[in-house]
Amino acid sequence: MRTDDFDFNLPRALIAQHPARPRDAARLLEVGEGLADRAFRDLPGLLEAGDILVFNDTRVIPTRLAGRRGAGRVEVTLHRAEGAGRWRAFARPAKKLKPGDRIDFAGGLTAGVAEKTEGGEVTLAFDREGAALMAALEAEGAMPLPPYIRRQAGPDPRDRDDYQTVFARRDGAVAAPTAGLHFTEAVLAALEARGVRRIAVTLHVGAGTFLPVKTELAEKHRMHAEWGEVGAEAVATVEAARAEGGRVVAVGSTSLRLLESAAGADGRLRPFAGETDIFILPGYRFKVVDLLLTNFHLPRSTLFMLVSAFAGTERMKAAYRHAIAAGYRFYSYGDACLLHRRDMS
Repeated sequence: MRTDDFDFNLPRALIAQHPARPRDAARLLEVGEGLADRAFRDLPGLLEAGDILVFNDTRVIPTRLAGRRGAGRVEVTLHRAEGAGRWRAFARPAKKLKPGDRIDFAGGLTAGVAEKTEGGEVTLAFDREGAALMAALEAEGAMPLPPYIRRQAGPDPRDRDDYQTVFARRDGAVAAPTAGLHFTEAVLAALEARGVRRIAVTLHVGAGTFLPVKTELAEKHRMHAEWGEVGAEAVATVEAARAEGGRVVAVGSTSLRLLESAAGADGRLRPFAGETDIFILPGYRFKVVDLLLTNFHLPRSTLFMLVSAFAGTERMKAAYRHAIAAGYRFYSYGDACLLHRRDMS
């Protein structure tokens, strides 16, 4: 299928630069047989007792660093850990960097350029690793916001909290699982009172998740691999809910992709730990997930292809046209959708 089939025009004014305050004040578009405009706080009433929410408990690391190479300024965004003290990174300006160069960051943190790819990415070897490196990133790094969220005056301290879900527990992501950003303790309490259970899985979201597809044919695109884990407790809880007739509600495309990666051909969920590069396009047969809570995604992106596979391409195009006309806010800090799977609604 052609990548152009997943393109659309979005007014720049609808790209959210800050989240709704409070978080659960965001809007929610329910997409089933029809479209229904709701508030995110309505979510508990849209689910049923026995349903199970599966959320991603990854925690975003502040991996954007400003440093110096000699007299010149360098900005790097780490996006993939590659072993003890080594990270793959995007760098600006990349042209002037070469293997062997040293970059000095604040707080005494330093890194050497170990490799440079033809695409301009670099591999950095830091002067420390493990907990010591994480502590330095927490002290000196900024949140790795997507490029469409602009901070002309530099990092906004509020992003430290805004770009982190209430579920965040396990360090490892360089992008937030954004559907989870809308949850508050009040919404979680209402879900519990409703009889909706929840369980955590982990997918450390990489920068490649949000990139547009540049190949003419969507099938030619290569996904970046991301590390994830579905533990035995999560498997048992999800399978028990399914056996009792409960629906599996994935909080975000990351949770959905991980659950589908962990499912066997028979549709049963199994423990999983490792990398996944699953690419879900229209025509994919979903094995586990019944409803998907997600944000509004970029045109020509793998995520818009995924939601089109889940709810139907024409239905999602109609939903996005409606959302644009109604002034919904898009992308990471934007509003949310609750999608019913096409073959179930």
